[in-house]
Amino acid sequence: MADSTFWIAALTGGTAVLASWVTSRGNTRAARIQADTAARAQQSERRRESRRTAYLDLIEHAHQTVEVYWEISAVQRTAQAERRPAALEELVERELEAYGKLRRRVRVVELEGPPAAATAANALQNATGPFHRALRDMRSDASADPDPDPDPDPEAVRRFEASYRPFWAALTDFIDAARDAL
Repeated sequence: MADSTFWIAALTGGTAVLASWVTSRGNTRAARIQADTAARAQQSERRRESRRTAYLDLIEHAHQTVEVYWEISAVQRTAQAERRPAALEELVERELEAYGKLRRRVRVVELEGPPAAATAANALQNATGPFHRALRDMRSDASADPDPDPDPDPEAVRRFEASYRPFWAALTDFIDAARDAL
């Protein structure tokens, strides 16, 4: 009888040690899975916030850029003919500065991703090209001549004004892509 008690005690003790070891491994694995899940969730939230900040910054700067374009349109409509070339020269500097800032923000969006948002951001950047080319043509009429005609080429002015719709469409496409990315 004493022999069987020893073996029962040894078996019970061994089972307890084995159960403890299995439970310990299970708890360790569960803790590791929980920590990995929390880290992924935190990383995902940081990426989302980073993207959101980049997208909002680009949208905000797109609006600031179009304000420069509105000022150019206003100068075209309301400035006195003699003052128009000088006013356009000043606005060209602001337009170039605004474009540089917009381009930098597009690069940040390209970095943050995803590809659909980056493509839409590039399309938005490209939508400023018609404004710039029309503005260049509006200025070249005034600066090429020693006795410049203060009225720019009406075709260049028309192209400038026609550039708003594609710009707003590109901005709307970017906003849609940004929303989908978030």
